[in-house]
Amino acid sequence: MKINIYYGGRGLIGDPTLVAVKIMMNVFEELNVKVERYDLFEQKNNITILPRTLKEADGVILASTVEWHGVGGMMMSFLDACWLYGDKEKISHLYMAPVVMSTTYGEKEAELDLMNAWQSLGGTVCPGISGYMPEVSELEGNDTYKKLIEKAAENIYRSVNQHTTALPVSVMAVRKATYKTRNTTLTQQETEQLSEYASDDHYVAKQKEDIKELTDLFRGKMLSHKGVNEDNLPGLFKAAFKPDPSVNLKYKVNIKGKDKAFVMRIDGKEFEADYGDLVYADIEMSMEKAVLMDIVEGRMSFQKGFMTGAITAKGDFAKIRLLDQLFIFRPPTQG
Repeated sequence: MKINIYYGGRGLIGDPTLVAVKIMMNVFEELNVKVERYDLFEQKNNITILPRTLKEADGVILASTVEWHGVGGMMMSFLDACWLYGDKEKISHLYMAPVVMSTTYGEKEAELDLMNAWQSLGGTVCPGISGYMPEVSELEGNDTYKKLIEKAAENIYRSVNQHTTALPVSVMAVRKATYKTRNTTLTQQETEQLSEYASDDHYVAKQKEDIKELTDLFRGKMLSHKGVNEDNLPGLFKAAFKPDPSVNLKYKVNIKGKDKAFVMRIDGKEFEADYGDLVYADIEMSMEKAVLMDIVEGRMSFQKGFMTGAITAKGDFAKIRLLDQLFIFRPPTQG
């Protein structure tokens, strides 16, 4: 028999959960049970592949310390990884016992959280132990408490060894009806390989560099755009202008790499456009030259550019959408 212990605390000296875990490990070793402990704070870079260690286990102990609220982020990250990458068939045959010690308040709530999480994963829960220990000395110096922990370890051993049957719980019925993991055509092995990459900081950094290089290359091609001459922009906007008597607005467009902004003044049927400055603009936008060229050539709208992040703006964002109504640009016809 093998029992895996996953410790979700911070590994601090004086952590009562660590003391409880060590007492339990001694009991398991006396019962000839193979025990392996995983300290999640040391496994944070490999936490997405940690669920694979469940395959060799017959039972699991989830051990955590409540220092201020809940079981802590490392334990939740591990449970998330079990949900995303764990072998659900294997988990469905695993017994889990929670071990939770609190130095403040909330050990019962945290214990219940772990039980609910494991049942949601499809596993079976067996009784663990929880308690309030503001000082570790209260646990280390109390033989009665130690015997309670030893007794809990023996009960966990019996539950796992005898495959104790538990009554059905409602969360399992809900899980079958509503819970779904991500649809994937990947095998379990392929999923684990991908999760290894996700936990490899060097690999992730290299991917980000490659994406940036491709982005810069694409942007460079856009900036070498040989379409509409930007000097003709005022005339092109005037030609595309569709007057609206209810509109009285001033726009300022900062084109990256150009000293002067492209400014537009709209007053009903009157329209002016030129390069210069505008102190009191109703809305001020910034974009690459290629983005503005794409708008003029009808391949992009102002609203789409803003929604995709190609255009940044200050002011009343609703007035960006209005530009697409005031200026009707047509894509070039194909010869």
